[in-house]
Amino acid sequence: MADFSAKDVQTLRQRTGAGMMDAKRALQETGGDMEEAGRWLREKGLAQSAKRSDRAAEQGAVSVANTGSVAAAVELRCETDFVAKSPDFVALVEDLADAVATKGENAVAERQGDVDSLGITLKENISVGRVVRFEAPPGAVLDAYLHIQNERGVNGVLVELTGGDQALAHEIALHIAFARPEYLTRDEIPAEEVEKERQILEAETRNEGKPEQAIPKIVEGKLAGRFFAERVLMEQKFVRDPKMTIKQLLGDANVTRFAQVEVGR
Repeated sequence: MADFSAKDVQTLRQRTGAGMMDAKRALQETGGDMEEAGRWLREKGLAQSAKRSDRAAEQGAVSVANTGSVAAAVELRCETDFVAKSPDFVALVEDLADAVATKGENAVAERQGDVDSLGITLKENISVGRVVRFEAPPGAVLDAYLHIQNERGVNGVLVELTGGDQALAHEIALHIAFARPEYLTRDEIPAEEVEKERQILEAETRNEGKPEQAIPKIVEGKLAGRFFAERVLMEQKFVRDPKMTIKQLLGDANVTRFAQVEVGR
């Protein structure tokens, strides 16, 4: 077996821009000779990723998986829409989501060689973006929704629900995909963010010529009706029926957590 260390693999990667598995194989093929390994990578076309790594990966695809007790969402990034909807790219992100649901988030690292190889094949900078995994406690319901656009998933949502059924969890997931809430409850919003918004609304209300004594009440109304209602899931209007909020839709049920993984966000 060739004599080389993990540090040698890292050094070769930095010099050539090759993937970890490719760098390791190059050292194996060349008896651990760094210079020969670099030449081997160039000859195989595996060192070209160094030029691609500086290019922005703003396109991509998302996939979700749901086993019933575990749900996962994975984003795979690339440079162009053309590559994002290619069969090999879509197949890989689907495989990654299934692997994360089955094995855990570390499954992505195990497949890094496949990600690097696909980047070489498709000649783009390809990388894994957000990875989310929910493992439901007893009694909880999971839903995983994926919005498809231009032949690949672009907007994935995971929802964990207690006290409700699968149909309700799916309605909430659909709503999140459209409404894009940032927080589950208003208590999750950082206090400094709320205070900054309050100051802006106070200045706005004062400039409207409202009586000074009425400003605090008006500002709180604006916070609830605009700021919280836009950002907080429980306070958003349900997209299918704006006459009710998500909290009203849930009734006795409760959303314990959610995640949204969207290309470019």
